[in-house]
Formats: sequence, structure tokens, C-alpha cells
Amino acid sequence: MRRGHLEETGAPMRRGHLGDHRPQCGAGRRNLLRLSHGRLKRGRAAAPFVFCGEVKSPAVANRFLERLTNGPIIVADGGMGVLVTSAVRQIRCPEEANIRAPESVVSLHASFIRAGADLIETNTFGANRHKLAAIFLEDEFVRINEAGVKLAREAREVSGRDVFIAGSIGPLGELDGNEEVDRAAVFAEQAQVLDGRGVDLFMVETFFDLDELTTAIEAVRSVSALPIVAMLTFDEDAETLAGVSATEAAARLRDADVAAIGANHGAGLHAALAALEGMGNDGLPLAAMPNIGLASISGGRVIYPHATPEYFAEFAAHARQLGARLIGGCCGTTPIEIAAIRAAVEEEREPRAPLVLVERELAVPQAAKPEETELQRKLRTGEWVVSVELDPPKGANSEAMLAVSRELKASGVVDVVDINDNPMARARLNALMAAVAIERECGIETIPHVTPRDSTIMGVQSQLLGAHAEGVRNILAVTGDPPAVGDYPGSHGVYEVDAIGLAQVITRLNAGEDYAGKAIDAATSFFLGVAVNPSADDLELELERFHRKIEAGAQFAMTQALFDLSYYDRFLERLGGESPIPMLIGIFYVRSLQLAQRLHNEVPGIVVPEPVQKRLEQAGARAAEEGLALARDLYAEARDKAAGVYVIPPFKQPEAALEVLS
Repeated sequence: MRRGHLEETGAPMRRGHLGDHRPQCGAGRRNLLRLSHGRLKRGRAAAPFVFCGEVKSPAVANRFLERLTNGPIIVADGGMGVLVTSAVRQIRCPEEANIRAPESVVSLHASFIRAGADLIETNTFGANRHKLAAIFLEDEFVRINEAGVKLAREAREVSGRDVFIAGSIGPLGELDGNEEVDRAAVFAEQAQVLDGRGVDLFMVETFFDLDELTTAIEAVRSVSALPIVAMLTFDEDAETLAGVSATEAAARLRDADVAAIGANHGAGLHAALAALEGMGNDGLPLAAMPNIGLASISGGRVIYPHATPEYFAEFAAHARQLGARLIGGCCGTTPIEIAAIRAAVEEEREPRAPLVLVERELAVPQAAKPEETELQRKLRTGEWVVSVELDPPKGANSEAMLAVSRELKASGVVDVVDINDNPMARARLNALMAAVAIERECGIETIPHVTPRDSTIMGVQSQLLGAHAEGVRNILAVTGDPPAVGDYPGSHGVYEVDAIGLAQVITRLNAGEDYAGKAIDAATSFFLGVAVNPSADDLELELERFHRKIEAGAQFAMTQALFDLSYYDRFLERLGGESPIPMLIGIFYVRSLQLAQRLHNEVPGIVVPEPVQKRLEQAGARAAEEGLALARDLYAEARDKAAGVYVIPPFKQPEAALEVLS
């Protein structure tokens, strides 16, 4: 996209002086005053109209449309945003350079014109009021956008070439859940400023969401009659992040009031060509402005692949063959690549190699119906289920964990073991990896806990798919203890989703698609469990979250450790008398009053009632025996209330869980 994947940040620089920065006059200035107070002038702008004493005619816009349809192919510029952030230090976003380092912006524009660009874009991709407000530049909104157009016009004058100037407008993207933003108003406000300052057309680009793109188009059209080029970002399968194909996007955009549609940014040249092929060339003119390739980070700098000019020339030949009438570049592209595109266009180069876009086939056919896990079968048929909770080792030696798992399997009373995922935010062997080892070596099913604390959604999906390939099927989705409570108090969790979002991820994998809604090679067959705390302080919130977890696809639940099952009874009563999914009750085998007090006072979510603490206190030296009796009492009581139990054994004595079950 125009501003690049990453932005250089730093302390604000001293406000610079922007040469000939004159306020608009007359009606134009009054309109901007209204804009600055958030009141947008709606309705299509009339043409011609007066701008500071000059008449702006539709001649340039008409010339652009004529050139787009019938004239020579239009060569656009390259990745302006990335180059700006590389050239200008200590700016919060590329667009800030319009008022902090205007000479650098003019120089970059001019370099693209010298390379052969027929069209340059204003350095305003992310200069809408909403995005600028996030980096404390909201008060500079009008100034940054006006300067963006002014600097592009200056570059045109300096170069002596009559190039088109496109007003760049990018997406707002995903908003914070608490934000209420009128997207249409934000887009219209920026478009009106750019139109008023003198752009020739609009480039509404780098949109990942088709609905947001159509909103932006309608918003721009409500304040301007100038041509619009609308571009989405596609992956190598010619799909947007939301799973909309290029073919579907083109069909919908053909009804929009736009001059051209196309693909920009994305996964590189091949992805853009795949999108063009999907869009077809029997409708609107097409545009292609891809990234040079996928970026990486080295030493804090964004690095792009070393695509050769010849590679870009070949891309331009293919794009032209597929119907592209506007060809340029995005992130990572420099005047060198634009010069290669210009040369290919001028010589009307034909592709030197055939374009092969092949859909991948599934590696193996998907089974008609996945087999049930033993846990799933027992819960379905109402058989009693017993699990024992294990902590993976803190190191790489898993022999002790495997030995205990074999002992629990041999006992004949344990059906499954559940495995903590870095409990108390302390680094241990990964729970999914531990589950694979236990199931393979010991022949007993597992329920690995999975948390989104330590991985992005992409990373969690990757881990889950790997575990599924190795035979792990039962999963407990939990939010996870925050890093601040563990050994890394200065670190921060990833938490792109919580336990509810993680449940949705797993449910979508079971439906044969990833979290973004894109098809995977074969659906998974996870048996999804979730955690619930009947003794929570805020029971209303816990009930609400439990219902949301069930809506997200939960198939069974495991409670927080309970020392008094009246909490469980109260919870079931609030649920209408019974749980909608099978429930395993957590039983913590404590052997001392000190541990019970620590659990009650220091571990969030666990309640050890006063009578239980008193019982352990009165036992004195026999506290361990009393703790075992308490655990056995809870186990016996749970048999009439739940589908099963999971036992949390004493610290570093997992085999002691068998004492509760004997």
C-alpha cells in the first residue's frame, strides 16, 4: 500500500514552513471551515466551480477518461509511502512529510515523473481525519491534504510534463470495538479537500474489504464528480482477506460509478496478475499496481525482494495482455521499476513466457465423517469421564511427563489427561507438542489447553493444524494467564482474540476454513472444550461469556477448580437447571492449609470457602489426609451432578491424583 507496511515513529519535529501555503478563498474556504468542524457538504460537486479566483474545468478529467479508454496505457508511479519514510526520519506517518519535509516529497514525485510515470498520486493515502487523530495529527488534517496536492502539482511543474495527479485515499481498516466512526463521512471529508485543492482524479486504493471500498466510492462520489479508480488488495489465490474473489469483486464494482477497477498492494506481481485474470477485460478498464513482493524486516528496516527491472517489464506485458490500462507499482517499487514498465509499454512488449495460474488441488480427499474421540464418545453416551491435569516440563526433557502418563493409562481409571499451556505465564514445553508426544508414546487421549496469549491468530491456526495432523483432536480453548503474573512481567501478551475468539477459530477450521473465511485443504475435526468458572465474582458476566462460547461452537466445558459444589448448583440453576453441554468439574487435591490460603488469596478465579480452610486448619499435622478426604468427597458428590471430573494433583506429584480415584 502507499504508505508501506511499517511506519517510522519518533518525537514530533518542530513545525516546518510550507512555502506558498495559501488558504482557500470564497466558497471553497467556507466549505473547508465547515469540514474542520465535522460538517460535510453532501451532494455531487458541480463543475466547473471557482477555486481562489481560478476556473477549474472538467477538461483534465475528460482527458484522463479518454486516455484510459482509448489512448496509450497510463503508467503510474510506485511506492511513495515507503520511500518517504526511508528518506525522512522522525515522522509519525508518511503523510506528515507533506508539512515537515515538503522538498523530499516533491523530489520523490519528480523522480517517478522522470522515470516515465504519466500519473502520480498525492502523498495522502492515510491522511484521513480518523487515522491522523490516532497519531495526534488531527489538527493538521486540512494542511496535510492540501499540501499533498500542492506538492504533486509542484513536481508536475518542475518536471515540465503534464502528468495526471490522483488524490490517494486509503481504507480505515478494522476499528477498535469501542469506536463509532462514520466511515462515509471520513472518506467524503478527505475527498472534498483533495478535490478542492485540484486533483484530477481519485485513487481509492489498498482496500481489503469490498464493503468498505464501496462505502468509500459512494462517499467520494457524494462530494466530487472526478473519475475514481478503485483497487482492492488480493492474495495469490486472487481473493481478498475476507475471501471475496476478484471475479465477485469485479461484478459488484461494475455497478459503481468508477472509471477503472483493479488490484494494488498485495502479495506481489503474480497475485496482481491473478486478480486481473479473475476480473476479466470485458468490462471496466483495469488497473494493476502491485507490491514488489512480500516484505521482511532486517535491523529494524523494511526490506523488499530484489525484483529485477526485467521482471517488472514482463509483468507489464502480462498486465497489458490481461486488459490493464493503468500499470504502476506499490510498496517497494522505485523509479527503476517504473522505468521498466514505461519501456515495456512503449515497445508494446508481448509476454515472453505464458502466464500459468493453477488452482491447487487437495492433497488427500476429505473423510466423509470424522471419527469421534474416546472423550467425545463417552460424553455423548453419558459414560463417566475422568481426567488428570498435567503441567508440561519446564525444560526439553519429557521423560517424567511420559512416565506419569503411562502410569495413569495403566491405572484403568483415567480416561484422558489435560495439559496446561504455560500455567501462571511461566514458560514450559508447549501443550500441543506435549499432547502429541503423550498420545503417540503412551496411548492415552489428551486435552491440551490452547491460549491465544502467545501467538497471533495465524500462529495459533498453524499450531492447531500441526497438532491435528499428528492426531490430537480434543482441545480446551482458554484465554490464558497474562504475562505480568509470571516470569516475564515486562512482556505483553499477543491476545488478538480471547477464548471466545479462539473457539471461533477452531470452529471455522472444523468447517473447512480459516479465521478469515478462506478455504483450507481439508476440514479439521477438533472436539472443542471451553473453561467456565461457577464461582466467579461477576456471575452475570461469566454466564454471558459461557453462552457466547457455546455460540462459538463449544462442545464441552471444564470448570475452574471448585471446593464447594454449591457454586456449581447455583450456576446450573441460572442456566435453567442443566448445562447445555457436558461439564467436567475441577477438583484440586490440596495437602496443606497454606496452599489452600494461597489459592484463595492469590490465584484469580479460585474460591476456597472459609469452612474448607477451617477444616484443613483443624486437621493440623493431618492436613494432607484431610485434603485427600475433601477431594474424595467432592469426587463422590460430582458423580451425581456432572459428566465427569478432572483432578488437579499436588504439586510435582501428578501420580497422587490416583489416590483421589481409588
